[in-house]
Amino acid sequence: MTKAAALLLAGSLALAACASDQKSSGSASGASSSGGDLKIGLAYDTGGRGDRSFNDSAFAGVEAAIKNNGGEVSELSPNSDASNRADLLTQLADQGYNPVIAVGFAYGQIIGDVAKQYPDTKFAIIDSSVAEIGAGNLTGLLFAEEQGSFLAGVAAALKTTTDHIGFVGGVETPLIQKFEAGYFAGAKAVKPDIQIESQYLTPAGDFTGFNDPAKGQIAAQGMYDKGADIVYHASGGSGLGVFQAAAASNKRAIGVDSDQYNTVDDQTLKAVIMTSMLKRVDNAVEAYIGDFVDGTVAGGKDVINDLSTDGVGLAKSGGFIDDIQGKIDDYRKKIIAGEIKVPTTR
Repeated sequence: MTKAAALLLAGSLALAACASDQKSSGSASGASSSGGDLKIGLAYDTGGRGDRSFNDSAFAGVEAAIKNNGGEVSELSPNSDASNRADLLTQLADQGYNPVIAVGFAYGQIIGDVAKQYPDTKFAIIDSSVAEIGAGNLTGLLFAEEQGSFLAGVAAALKTTTDHIGFVGGVETPLIQKFEAGYFAGAKAVKPDIQIESQYLTPAGDFTGFNDPAKGQIAAQGMYDKGADIVYHASGGSGLGVFQAAAASNKRAIGVDSDQYNTVDDQTLKAVIMTSMLKRVDNAVEAYIGDFVDGTVAGGKDVINDLSTDGVGLAKSGGFIDDIQGKIDDYRKKIIAGEIKVPTTR
């Protein structure tokens, strides 16, 4: 698979899109074009573009693909209760967009049925396995979050001065448990006796845990008060609260998905973000579209984006982990070589 060029999702990133007259049942739709016959449909996760993380990364991958191949994109976001996800996918397919990309595992419950209704349209879904859905024209874009999180755990264990660190998960789902498992494994590989706090903000089914900075701040502050000096979050928008707690406690935090050192505007928060576990949704989306253009998309299969494909990794912005980069690279090489098998559950 062709590797996409790395894209920096900075807080000041402004990727232009020309507004169309089209409206979804829940939000506005946009389209941008640079010519060509390629028509990409992009159905966002809750919150839409502008989250400086997951959705923005998917859009960046589409924009990079359009720059390379020409074409246009139509963007749709769910309504307030996200009850219209199937309608968004159907609308894009009806209007001739192909491929249609669904951002987030929440589409997993409905995308299989929609894909089967449009056998001539290629669909992709981020963070859901086709094996669990079953559709010959659907590709799952998956990530080895546990591998990137292992490196985050290595970094935390090498940097802690209290031998006490923490993890904040947004929602207790199997996906977020992969982040937790990798982080624990990486930290304990360095320091077997390290103390690790762990807390989820909401139980499975309650997705407010991904957008509640107040809960994130309370959870992280409790960990810092107990002696943790570094907290890794996999909690979406709630991570802002984790950063605020780190700043208030003069401690460190580890971001997730995008390079969050470059997505926060507050300098006091930027100063506490030691690194971020990069989940390169942009790379995966760009590569998938490139394969679509080349006619090499193999529907009905999953594509795993891991350390070997630069699908996950650690951000270096700020220079906070420069002094331990050699040791991190050693672990990275061992994982790629298969010498270390990173668990997906604790």
